[in-house]
Amino acid sequence: MRRRVTGIVASLVLASLGTMLLVAYVQSARNEAVAGERMVGVLVVTDAIDKGTKAGEIEESVALRQVPAKVKADGAVDDLDDLNDEFVASVELVPGEQLVSTRFVTKQEAARGDVPEGLQEITVPLEPARALGGRLAPGDTVGVFLSFDPFEIDRSGAKTPNSSHLELHKVLVTGVQLQNTGGLGAEGGGEEGDESQPGPVPTGTYMVTIAVDAPSAERVVFAAEHGFVWLSAEPEDADESGTQIVTRGNVYESEASP
Repeated sequence: MRRRVTGIVASLVLASLGTMLLVAYVQSARNEAVAGERMVGVLVVTDAIDKGTKAGEIEESVALRQVPAKVKADGAVDDLDDLNDEFVASVELVPGEQLVSTRFVTKQEAARGDVPEGLQEITVPLEPARALGGRLAPGDTVGVFLSFDPFEIDRSGAKTPNSSHLELHKVLVTGVQLQNTGGLGAEGGGEEGDESQPGPVPTGTYMVTIAVDAPSAERVVFAAEHGFVWLSAEPEDADESGTQIVTRGNVYESEASP
């Protein structure tokens, strides 16, 4: 009986020793293989990065790792300074993947890529005051106001009233350009970088491109041709209730009629 127990113990010891030797051999072979390869540094995603996140805001979500050169992805980034802060993530980035420059696009490209199928893009020329003072960027959503001076109804001289209405809601801005600019107008009194003080006043005409359906495009074009278009900053959580067509007859009403 004692011999049998001794034999079993000896077999277990030999099996364990063999396993340990095999693992050590495999690890040694792996280390030798890696040692023979050139290692390079790449940034790897450590925390999920949402689509649309600015490149300048992902520093805490990536880390530099050493990988064999042969597995480095095309366009892999090893320094965040290589990604201009004007770029945003075009897709959601998941932990473990290499940070690749092709997954980042400009804000304007991102906005164009987000245009829902079936919408049309039209460009409206606007004075700075009508375009939030130029504080617009691709990807923003805006409210579109249409205003009209009186129109003659018939030969009798009867006219429509002056009118304004917040006609369209949460319209996607896909492009913003400033043309015919003569530079910036009078500057505010704040120091450079001081957001608490007024900044320079833009001059010229803003060319704002928006994505709308066909009926809305008709209304915006008509107002741009025969009236006035104003834009408001209207994020997703903005309240749309209580609006109505405003004329001189109801402009002093405290709230819209039911």
